[in-house]
Amino acid sequence: MALLEKPFSFLGGVDPRTGMLSISSGAEGKSIKDSVFAFPFGKGSTVGSYTILQMRNEGTAPAAIVNEKAETIVATGAVMAGVPMVDSVDLGILSDGDEVIVDGEKGTIELPLVKEVNVVTCILRFSGKILILKRSQEVSTNQGMWAGVSGYIEEGELPLQTARKEVHEETGITDLEFVRSGEMLRVRSGPRLWRIHPFLFEIQSSQVAIDWEHSEYRWIDPEDVDHRTTVPGFQLVLKSIL
Repeated sequence: MALLEKPFSFLGGVDPRTGMLSISSGAEGKSIKDSVFAFPFGKGSTVGSYTILQMRNEGTAPAAIVNEKAETIVATGAVMAGVPMVDSVDLGILSDGDEVIVDGEKGTIELPLVKEVNVVTCILRFSGKILILKRSQEVSTNQGMWAGVSGYIEEGELPLQTARKEVHEETGITDLEFVRSGEMLRVRSGPRLWRIHPFLFEIQSSQVAIDWEHSEYRWIDPEDVDHRTTVPGFQLVLKSIL
């Protein structure tokens, strides 16, 4: 898969004779020939539709197009050239070079080599400050990064059950007040797609007893998170829950 993170114009953005992206695309020298080509949405002249058709005739067209939002020029060109196209896809779950299966009829994509993992992330708040924990060198992912209380959702568990269990195991805290949950977030990191269920709890004491998963902890103001190296998606969790 070839992934661009900004809007794209087929007119001037690609050489239809070779399928190579031009300097104006921001990815000069990358080929989209026979690749799944993902970008947020199309832009530019309506001639872009005919550029896609020309690419089909030259044998340089992408195998499929994936967008966050369908745009008339690209959609028309895809229909004219018979290139499968899927939109309403969060490109944040994709990574350049992914193997992607596109079903244009169903409007779906699959990532066969990416593992989806369901986890909780819990924000503990005390007197306006939040708890962050530094992941130890003994954990399997994101060693040395700061995070909230987190853990895998086991089969048969509800996310809130997992959240309370993880808070107890990782901090020793049992007296906590549930405040709210946030919408599930999807965050891509390497070969994993994390499905994060955020929770916010108020607690009555700043005393914490960390377990082996963490090497230290801090109570900080939420805005100070920007100065820390955090696990992927942690700032999105804070934004969704605070």
